[in-house]
Amino acid sequence: MIDKFSFRSTCSTCSHATFLRCSRASVAGSFLWFIYNLTRIPENTPINYQHTVLIYNPRAGRFGRDGSPLVERAVEILRKQGHNVSVAPTTGPGAAGAMVREHIRQGADLVVAAGGDGTVNEVLEGMVHTQVPLAVLPGGTANVLAMEMSLGKDVERVAGRLDRFCPHRISVGHVACNGGRVSRHFLLMAGIGLDARVVYHVSGALKSRTGKLAYWVAGWNLLGRRLASFKVEIGGQTHSCSFALLSRVRNYGGDFEIARSVSLFDDDFEVVLFEGRSSLGYVRYLLGMALNRLSGMKGVTVLRGDRMTVSGPQDSRVYVQVDGELVGHLPAEIRIVPNALTLLVPPEYERRLVVRA
Repeated sequence: MIDKFSFRSTCSTCSHATFLRCSRASVAGSFLWFIYNLTRIPENTPINYQHTVLIYNPRAGRFGRDGSPLVERAVEILRKQGHNVSVAPTTGPGAAGAMVREHIRQGADLVVAAGGDGTVNEVLEGMVHTQVPLAVLPGGTANVLAMEMSLGKDVERVAGRLDRFCPHRISVGHVACNGGRVSRHFLLMAGIGLDARVVYHVSGALKSRTGKLAYWVAGWNLLGRRLASFKVEIGGQTHSCSFALLSRVRNYGGDFEIARSVSLFDDDFEVVLFEGRSSLGYVRYLLGMALNRLSGMKGVTVLRGDRMTVSGPQDSRVYVQVDGELVGHLPAEIRIVPNALTLLVPPEYERRLVVRA
């Protein structure tokens, strides 16, 4: 029995049916994979983008440590493919969204975000509900999106393959927190409680020197501290937890898979709730993540949903992060925004999802 099945057809690069999804039906998934191979257009068929803008953060990741030669090489590769490329370094925190909106207003038909998940998140704010595709060149600290799509870390290689990537219309997440005073879209995940507290305590200086190690140091420093418990209302039920992850991707932080059945092509979140107010108790959860045995562990609840309300205690501030960036604190409303963004994905990511179905 097929619970969910849908097609979205916009891509001439990958196939006539660029979105093939079948949940909980392996036989149907195999059939779709057979049909997919019959109807595919060769991967070297180019998509002709006329006005490409490359946005990068000159103060972060691989593009921030004298990364201008890397940017120049990526631009050269794109221009050899026929792209008319404009380069736009961000001018400060939160500036990328407005920059992207202006470039789109002036006629940009492809936006390339060069950097990590934080840079991509800023760029996303300027692209929601537009038809312009977003492409990613990995260059940040964690690169969760790049890992999710198996892009690798070679910026030049990814730049050389962009014309063979497939445009997919996808949903994104949206969070309104700080009592509605903060509004933010996200592409990958929202974290509430423990992991957002880790993000809050991360040293920017240490992060620039050591990358992901800075997050492990911040997490280690929280061991032994008592965690705040908060309420998550989803699907008419209320759950108590000290860490909630609302994910659109399987990969978490580049090191683990927590939400193991979700994909960027889904129209909801996989929600993973962790109980327990002792931070030491998370050592057990960490082991479960490492062994891919998190689902079914005592204290862990896995749900699906497209909208939820999260409320915190009166005597403690509970933080919220999206795509690895701190955005505020509870209370919060989090929801799916359907049909919100066109994302360029490699053909093998689509094939992997069809096979997995």
